[in-house]
Amino acid sequence: MNTSYRQFHSIVGLIIMTSTLAALTGCNNVSPTMNSDSHSKVKSVASTTSALPAIQSNILGDNVSADNFSTDKVSADYATADYDKRAQGYDWVGVMVRADGDQIDIKVRSRSDIKKPTCHFDGKATLMGQDTAHGTIFQAKVNGSTAFFQFKDDTLIIDSPDKYALNYFCSGGGSLAGEYKKLAVGLEI
Repeated sequence: MNTSYRQFHSIVGLIIMTSTLAALTGCNNVSPTMNSDSHSKVKSVASTTSALPAIQSNILGDNVSADNFSTDKVSADYATADYDKRAQGYDWVGVMVRADGDQIDIKVRSRSDIKKPTCHFDGKATLMGQDTAHGTIFQAKVNGSTAFFQFKDDTLIIDSPDKYALNYFCSGGGSLAGEYKKLAVGLEI
């Protein structure tokens, strides 16, 4: 598993843990006093949960402002590694990403010239946040779950906390989850 994929899972885990902790503790609006050791421990939980809106607006930190981001920066075509071997008959999946206001429009297509397509998805995703360490992450509701689209160093990683949510859009046991490389030219469907 590559480093950016592990970092992505760590970020997603942090979001889920923080949201769950906020819901379970009910400390979202608590401002504890600093009169005892136990109160200072509560403060660390409360400060984590009260920071949740900041995390949701720019989860990846403040190295790069989400307000200065343009969706045009990620607009491109991406494909699995086997796309380069399509002339030899390899199956591949491609992702077309286009700017659409403050969102991105995502279309996933797979090889359809010599066999029945294995994956098909159309959706929109909204910006979660960005920084130099993790790149830019968008999220979308798909199949009753959340899908994450991470763009960094000419790579797109698609993932979801629900490991089966992204299988719905592919046949033969396939999944939208995975790593896609940015193409220098448009996707040939």
